[in-house]
Amino acid sequence: MLRSLSVIVVALLWYYLSSRIQVPNMAPIKNVAVIGGSGNVGKAIVQELLAAGFVVTALTRSSSSSTFPDGVKVKKVDYESIDSLKEAFGGQDVVVSAIATPAVQGQKTIIDAAIAAGVKRFIPSEFGINTRITGGTAIGKILSGKVAIVDYLDEKSKSNPEVTWTGVSTGLFFDWGLDNIASVDFDNKTVRVVDSGNEKFQASNLKYIGKAVASILKHPDQTANKYLSVASFNVSHNEIIKVVEELTGTTFTVDRVDSEELQKLGEEKLSKGDFSAFLPLLQRWNFADGKGHAVKPGDSADELLELPKDDLKESIRAWLTKNGRL
Repeated sequence: MLRSLSVIVVALLWYYLSSRIQVPNMAPIKNVAVIGGSGNVGKAIVQELLAAGFVVTALTRSSSSSTFPDGVKVKKVDYESIDSLKEAFGGQDVVVSAIATPAVQGQKTIIDAAIAAGVKRFIPSEFGINTRITGGTAIGKILSGKVAIVDYLDEKSKSNPEVTWTGVSTGLFFDWGLDNIASVDFDNKTVRVVDSGNEKFQASNLKYIGKAVASILKHPDQTANKYLSVASFNVSHNEIIKVVEELTGTTFTVDRVDSEELQKLGEEKLSKGDFSAFLPLLQRWNFADGKGHAVKPGDSADELLELPKDDLKESIRAWLTKNGRL
């Protein structure tokens, strides 16, 4: 009886003490190195990191003539050399990669150099659709390099607790890609719609993506070793058309496209090694009836990152104004 009581007391004491033991928090992040900072997504990330008070260093090739905002340090590197990268990463807390999809496999060398330099967090070039759910699909084959890089980071973090990563799914780049997303022919007053046009999909404005990255680094402990999904909004093609018609006072004739035909076209191109297959496959992934690739409330990191939603109507208004349609 006494022995049983002793076991219970010890168990309760352990629970009491362990509940008060805090895992050491990651030190505040200050210095951030950005790769691909002159691209469309990269520019937005650099701007929002600066606005959030981070010290930003842009890495470029020695032959690059890219320019950056005031306050951004620039370091020329050899991306094939771990030593060159390691030197550039000295003193950096985080590396954010915004390189183009065809070059994502080269991130392994970059990751190895960052780890060797003591970098605390790596954010790979994931921005776009959620690659963690593309396995076994045609579009997944095109994005397999991204999948492999997140897997590689996950392996590194498991063998080295000092190494952390965050993957970010943003959906379509809304303001940047609206010409293709909306598929509106203003001159002929027609609009190309996949299936019914009612399917909601994940989309983010470029600035929103930049804000998401900055907020991830403001919440380092909550975002460590996680794959997050964010979105300016979940929206359907028909909702976009409705706003365009409202703002322009124009009614558009709908030209419907069968999503299965897009899939066939994409697969045919891919079988020939033609990677322009990505566009029809991407359109089917997002717009086809029943695909279900909008971000579900329980899967969204917007609240965690304290990101206020963008306004759909104002986003479309800005696009129309930019294109001289208002």
